[in-house]
Parts: sequence; structure tokens; C-alpha cells
Amino acid sequence: MTIPPNVTREDREQLNGHRGRVVWFTGLSGAGKSTLANALAAALHARGRRTYVLDGDEVRRGLSRDLGFTEADRAENIRRIAEVARLMRDAGLIVITAFISPFRREREMARQCIGADDFIEVYVDTPLAVCERRDPKGLYRKARRGELPHMTGIDSPYEPPEAPRIALRTDEVALERNVEELLKILAA
Repeated sequence: MTIPPNVTREDREQLNGHRGRVVWFTGLSGAGKSTLANALAAALHARGRRTYVLDGDEVRRGLSRDLGFTEADRAENIRRIAEVARLMRDAGLIVITAFISPFRREREMARQCIGADDFIEVYVDTPLAVCERRDPKGLYRKARRGELPHMTGIDSPYEPPEAPRIALRTDEVALERNVEELLKILAA
């Protein structure tokens, strides 16, 4: 019996019928990252694309449950996510991440880990006032009362991307239109 050579990323992508990539959503809590990520995954799935959504809440419950929200812990969280996303990309998946990822240096580290050609940074550019009105988890209210330290946008900074692949406004543009714009980028 002849043992076949190792299965490569290219082999997996050929089997999947598409290139493995990472769509990295960044923005404030309540900006609409998870909503966009899940809508994009559904649209891609409907087109026969293999996807996986890595969401901040899910990762914090498992892979990063030992981390807090200090700058060092946030950096480590992003490092872990980037490594997992890279492995999944190598498996030929379109990985969609939804993380605040507040610091440029960590997003740049993720880009380098994953590879610039496969890293699509999406800035969900929703104003803080809108995010606070939405406040789906009540985090802003807790932070304003002093019960939640290190809240991004309140007492911890958010550094917007300087040159994202695309910036989306969830407060001004319909979800379907934003997803269409993302599908165009992925088709290129």
C-alpha cells in the first residue's frame, strides 16, 4: 500500500471549492459585530461555503476562560483567537471572527499570524452613543456605574483601524446591504 502525501491547505480548499480566509470584525460592544458575523455566515452557507464563526462570548466561556480584561489578558485573548483562526483557515474554512479587539497592535499581530492576503479586517463603525443605547448585555450601564472596570469605550480605549478593508455602519445601513458588501469582497 502506498501512503499518500500530506493533505495540504490547497487540497482542502480545492475540496471545499473556495479559499480559506479570515474575516475579522472589530468594533465596540453593541456595534453589531456578532449580528453581521452570523448573517455573513448564513449567506455564505447558503452559497455552499464552509464557514465557522468565532464569537467573543463563546471564546471567553472556553478557550479564554482563564483571562480577564486587562490589556495583557486582552492581548493574549486575541493571540489565541488568531492562532485558532489560522488553523481553521488552513483547514480551508472561511473563519468569521467577532471580537472587540480594541488595540491596533493586537489586530496587526493577528494579521501577521494569519497572513495579510487572508485577513479581511472589517471595522463595524458604530458610534458609542448608539452602542450604549443598544447595550444588549447591560455592560455599558454597569461600566457607567463603576461596576465593570476596563470597559472598552468607557475607561479603556478603542483604537479604530487606520485602514480596514471595509468599514460598515450598522446604525445607518441595513444588515442585508452590509452583508452584500462583504460578499463582494469575499468574491474578489
